[in-house]
Amino acid sequence: MANFPSRPLPSEEELKRFFVGKDVGDVPKPSIVLDLNIIKKHCTTMLQTTKSLEVGFRAHVKTHKTRQLANLQVGDEGDANFVASTVPEIEALVPLLKAIQQAGRRINILYGIPLVPSQIPRLADLARKLGKDSISVMIDHPDQVEHLKQFAPIASYPACVFVKVDAGYHRAGLPPTALNKDGMLEKLAEAEKSGHANLLGVYSHNSLSYGGASPAEAMTYLTSEIASCRKALEHNSSLLPQDRKLVISVGATPQVVSSQNLLHESQGCPEAETLKALLRDLHESTKVELHAGVYPVLDMQQLSTNAVLQRGKAEEEIAISVVAEVCSLYNDGERSKPEVLVAAGTLALGREPCPSYRGWGVVSPWRRDESSGLLIVERISQEHGIVSWEMGKAQNTTIPLQVGQPVRIYPNHACITGALYGWYLIVDSSQDPDSARIVDVWMRTAGW
Repeated sequence: MANFPSRPLPSEEELKRFFVGKDVGDVPKPSIVLDLNIIKKHCTTMLQTTKSLEVGFRAHVKTHKTRQLANLQVGDEGDANFVASTVPEIEALVPLLKAIQQAGRRINILYGIPLVPSQIPRLADLARKLGKDSISVMIDHPDQVEHLKQFAPIASYPACVFVKVDAGYHRAGLPPTALNKDGMLEKLAEAEKSGHANLLGVYSHNSLSYGGASPAEAMTYLTSEIASCRKALEHNSSLLPQDRKLVISVGATPQVVSSQNLLHESQGCPEAETLKALLRDLHESTKVELHAGVYPVLDMQQLSTNAVLQRGKAEEEIAISVVAEVCSLYNDGERSKPEVLVAAGTLALGREPCPSYRGWGVVSPWRRDESSGLLIVERISQEHGIVSWEMGKAQNTTIPLQVGQPVRIYPNHACITGALYGWYLIVDSSQDPDSARIVDVWMRTAGW
């Protein structure tokens, strides 16, 4: 198919020639930075956790939209399963997906919103290029099954299908007892017989866990989500295939990373024991698969969930930051409290709230006196951010920054902040303790 129009961007080679080797404080700002060392740590931990728990893993790429990080998410062995929110994300991964196939590994990538009929030709063309069972779609309405008939004639293969279950988040999907809405499952069975579909299982995403504040809460959300999908399979068992294990695919980063707690001593934690028991019960009859996306980079929202028992400081856990420049200082009584103006506002940081503090980003301790206290971006407009001490700090304490000084800001929501940029500047704190020397540039996919 013809390439879809998109915004023109510099080539990756041009960007590397300009940025690599420079200090992040010396490049045009605002800019967005990823720490490769932290990303690798989180990706390795996730893969080790799912392997130890004997569950599958499906890596969501919507947060970063880069082939390099997608590659790190699936490691170098076993099946490589992905989920994407837009078709361009999948199209951009084709070279990586083919390389994974050439290494003898199976791939599957799910278009992660209920099927948009106008996108079927593009998805089918991708399946034609990547082969049988490479592309999955999500359905939660019987009309979508009818539209699937467009897929196989283009792809030469049926579309793999997940049925979307609403486990309480109410964004998309059907309740567990209503999966056969207007005969949807019966229509799906007919589509299988006619070679238009191949049912893989059920899929749920529950971001209610973003409102949690403890490992126990996150594990409870994960248990509830798995139980909802189990109920969906059991309630509708007479309408579902009996010749294969179906997949229960569940997750959002807080509850998925909470599964790491199961690898540590959990006696005395009833939520952990309940989750362990549920996974054991399902092992023989069903394939459990976890999916998550923001976990490699994290952000202030994710830290606020406290989903993992063993977690370090923000600068040890958050891989993403926005580098901004100080414009002006208001330390001398001009205002009711000291404030600093930075040249980064809504279009550099996003405008997503965080439960743990009242602000739009946290200024990292990078290249400033960490002992002085927590600085936050308290107010923002389009291109301006107002930095102040977090509530509780003495209101007359001078903010120790200077005009022209670069600062690094941890965003509240990495998925939204990343979407405001065309590429990431990559640093590696394992090689550079100051995590400031640019070692690579990763292009982001954009558009729909």
